[in-house]
Amino acid sequence: MRSTADLPARGRRWFSTAIALLAALLLSGCATQSARLQDARPEGLPVRSELVDTPFFPDDSHFCGPAALATSLSAVGLATTPEALIGQVFLPGREGSLQVEMLAGARRQGAVATRIPGTLEALMRETAAGNPVVVLQNLGLSWAPSWHYAVVVGYDLDTGEMLLRSGPVKRETISLRTFEHTWNRSERWAFVALPPGRLPVTASESEAARALVQFERNAPAAKAAEAYRGGLARWPANAVLAMGLGNSLHASGDLAGAEAVFRHTAKTHGLAAAYNNQALVLLELGRHAEARRAAERGLKVAGPLRQTLLETLGTIEKAAATD
Repeated sequence: MRSTADLPARGRRWFSTAIALLAALLLSGCATQSARLQDARPEGLPVRSELVDTPFFPDDSHFCGPAALATSLSAVGLATTPEALIGQVFLPGREGSLQVEMLAGARRQGAVATRIPGTLEALMRETAAGNPVVVLQNLGLSWAPSWHYAVVVGYDLDTGEMLLRSGPVKRETISLRTFEHTWNRSERWAFVALPPGRLPVTASESEAARALVQFERNAPAAKAAEAYRGGLARWPANAVLAMGLGNSLHASGDLAGAEAVFRHTAKTHGLAAAYNNQALVLLELGRHAEARRAAERGLKVAGPLRQTLLETLGTIEKAAATD
């Protein structure tokens, strides 16, 4: 099976529910997740949930990617339209949108786009928490794919249905079994886009860290810091998130805040990179003696960063000599 990154992942002209159902019935294999959910209800999961106020942008063309992304973003307070997103996520040569462009497009609009586990239960827990989920489906066949983005906005375990904003249909109801078949063909690709400071309830620590690092690359420093604080609130021992917060605070001009974060991270994790960054921030603050001590501590655990720490120490000594 190809990886998700290798899939064409294209938007497509919307097929009717009847055609999608026929295609799903022709697919090989069985829908094991949906069967398990029907047999044993997950603890703490409501029987049904529906995000009825989720915006709807009807689409019956190749622009299901921009439409799904606009739906997801607008639902969480980052108002936009498919028209505003076409230039960012739609590739004319492919007549659709690649997954990487969908994630990048969400970030360009100020959202943290996080992949979530490929389980029906994860989709349900996200909607129960108030988070719409963008999913990629293949409404055709493995040998004649019809790639389509939709937004999961709810479910009903009693009736065994998933609820979607999909194509020209504002409230598409599709059986869990059929949805699972169409979703399996994208290797169950799904993501949640949320404002900085919020993260999907089902996100793993590694996926959240990856999403936050990617968000930081093009986000305003203050927004990146807000996003990292949200991640650290859930995973306070994550060194990647702590370093990201320190870097973002430094970029925003909060030197005291950055120094405090690097100091704590260096002490907690013994990271040479944290000692180095702390030393550099202390140097900017004019606290040369403290900067020297931080760099010297970093040298004791430097490993591959030894040359970097030596250069930092040299810079500190030169600055101290000119005072």
